[in-house]
Amino acid sequence: MASANNRTDYEIGRDNVEFLGLEVHKPVFFVSSLTIIAFVVGVLAFRDAAAGVFDSLYAWLVSTFDWVFMGTLNILLLFCLLLLVTPVGRVRLGGPDARPDYSIWSWFAMLFAAGIGIGLMFYGVAEPVQHFLSPPLGVDPADTAAARNVAMAATIFHWGIQPWALYAVVALALAFSAYNLRLPLTIRAAFHPLLGKAVWGRFGHVIDIMAVFATLFGLATSLGLGSQQLAAGLAHLFGVPDTDATRVLVIAVVTFIATVSVVSGMDRGIKRLSQANLVLALMLLAFVLAVGPTLDVFAGFVGSIGHYLAQIGPLSNWVGRDDLDFLHGWTTFFWAWWISWAPFVGLFIARVSRGRTVRQLVGCMLVVPVLLSALWFNAFGATALSMHIDGGQTAVVDAVAVGRLELGLFGLLEALPLGAITSGIAIVLVAVFFITSSDSGSLVIDTITAGGKMDTPVGLRVFWCTFEGLVAITLLVSGGLVALQTAALITGFPFALLVLLMCISVWKGLRAAARPD
Repeated sequence: MASANNRTDYEIGRDNVEFLGLEVHKPVFFVSSLTIIAFVVGVLAFRDAAAGVFDSLYAWLVSTFDWVFMGTLNILLLFCLLLLVTPVGRVRLGGPDARPDYSIWSWFAMLFAAGIGIGLMFYGVAEPVQHFLSPPLGVDPADTAAARNVAMAATIFHWGIQPWALYAVVALALAFSAYNLRLPLTIRAAFHPLLGKAVWGRFGHVIDIMAVFATLFGLATSLGLGSQQLAAGLAHLFGVPDTDATRVLVIAVVTFIATVSVVSGMDRGIKRLSQANLVLALMLLAFVLAVGPTLDVFAGFVGSIGHYLAQIGPLSNWVGRDDLDFLHGWTTFFWAWWISWAPFVGLFIARVSRGRTVRQLVGCMLVVPVLLSALWFNAFGATALSMHIDGGQTAVVDAVAVGRLELGLFGLLEALPLGAITSGIAIVLVAVFFITSSDSGSLVIDTITAGGKMDTPVGLRVFWCTFEGLVAITLLVSGGLVALQTAALITGFPFALLVLLMCISVWKGLRAAARPD
């Protein structure tokens, strides 16, 4: 094993070459970029055929491999609990003398904005309402109280400790290999304790290429959802036609802004945008808490955590389920989507987590984002349900019932005071979450395709930021939501298997680091 002061078998940039004035990792960059270019050209050239392929692939993947996604997330949660209670939790990322590069506030703001921002905005109202209308686990929708309880439990389940355990494992493995073993900040380096020098050969190239695909298509899924919500918000406030053309224009504009942000770098661009967006998100959350049924929301928050913990077992099981629409259409997709985001979010969190201990990193990621997510869904989703159940206001429920999930947030804000102002703030929030996800993802792909270099050239950042937008546009116009979901499933499946191997690798490395000299 490489020590903290000695890089024994690899030098960053060893396999890099100059291409059009850019320094890139030869196998990873060329295979990734050429494959993605071919995908964009092929799908746009055969849009109708591509839409049919996406539909068929989606149905096959969710029904055939649900057990892979469900089982993987369950194992990762158990592994994180093991990390918290064993001596390896004391290991500090960067060595015993390392100190954090970012304050707790800055660190959490970047983690929040990159990891869950667009999802909370898109599903904050829509998901609880959808699960209320069609409850999972065989609950009778006519039983209002039971349907509401299971709706909140199922929603928190999809944003709870299992997906954050996934992020924690990937972030920990990458941070340990980069800061303790002094290896490049690439996905392959996380397997060094397990595979040794073999990670610098063909197997490592395949790992990094899979990570690029997962990151790009996972981001494209989120950008597609974000564009749908932005277009719906613009139509709601300003009467702009909610069409594919509007959504494409939204992606193009936001991609341009994200490119400007990513060129400015981590500290000036992403850090400031993330902090500003967290402030805006907390302000919107505080407003809804203040003008909505405040006491009911806080009481519901505590209760929903209890219902979530009580139902986590049945919701985590995939055997003998009758609610297959929920299992496949929601949980399997969500788990694949989270897995496809894992290389991006994990590597991004690793970049900003030097100086944290294993226990700090894992503990924070299992507790703080989950509690904030639960509060968010109770403030927005439970408020919408209360307004529907107690006051008969059905606008939000009607929109979700016909599949217009992107209208849920704006329907709720319209029913509250200052609806026009808060809807405008919501549009800004979605846009900035959109931007921070895109520029954070671009920095991650830059690092992977530059052989682990963090000071990647501006041109490479622009290239990947542009192609994130192009892939999102391609999926959106060729198959809509199903195409976006299929992309997440296809790229998430192979990476799920890699993450399980990553657990073995990081455990081996941490045990060696925790041993007294």
